[in-house]
Order: sequence, then C-alpha cells, then structure tokens
Amino acid sequence: MKSAVGKLSLCFAFVLLIASFTLAQDSTMHKDYHMKMGKSMKMDNMKMTKDMKGMGMKSAKVDSSIIRKGVIDLKAIDKNKDGMVYEDMMDYNVISDKPGKCPICGMTLKKVTLAKAKENLEKAGFKVK
Repeated sequence: MKSAVGKLSLCFAFVLLIASFTLAQDSTMHKDYHMKMGKSMKMDNMKMTKDMKGMGMKSAKVDSSIIRKGVIDLKAIDKNKDGMVYEDMMDYNVISDKPGKCPICGMTLKKVTLAKAKENLEKAGFKVK
C-alpha cells in the first residue's frame, strides 16, 4: 500500500511540475506577443508617415498655442469680445477665438458660448478663471 501511495504522490508532483512549467511558458509567450504587437504597430505608424510624405502629403503646421494649461482665462481668449470661443469637443482645453482644428486630435473646433466652454472645462477637471 505504501508503494502505491508513494507512486501516486510522485505522479501528482510530476503533473504539478509540468502544469507550472506550461503556465510560465504561456505567460512568457503572452508578454512576447504584446511586445511584438507594440513594435509592429509602431512600425506601421512609421511606414504610414513615410508613405504619406512619399505621396506629397505634408504635415500641417500645428498651433500648440491654443492648447490651454493651468487656470484657463476664457475672457482673455475671447479677443473679439463676442462671448463665443471655438473649443474641441474631445480635448476641452483646446480653445481659440478663431475657427480651426485641434492640434491634438485633428477635430474641427466647435463654436460655443463662454458659459458652455466653462461648463465643459469644469466637467473635465480643468480650472477656469
């Protein structure tokens, strides 16, 4: 009876060893896959940028001055004093007094009242003067 229990214990230990090795290998393969995918996506982005340049597409000049930081003074942004500004609906801190595109995401800025811009900024956690 002792030898049967001993053999059973040995088999059980062997199965546990194989299972732990397999799980460790799966974890490593999973990590390698994600690292390769990340590199692949970077390479695709680089290739696309090169292809765009090859097709004569030039990157637009980015106006980062409309990306607002710190405490945002909407009245100072409203240079023509019409009570309206242009704001990106994804990046609320991108605000201009003129129509344009967001330098972060490329979306067209939407004309909103100063009150609506303030509401959007506060909802998004920005500080407004």
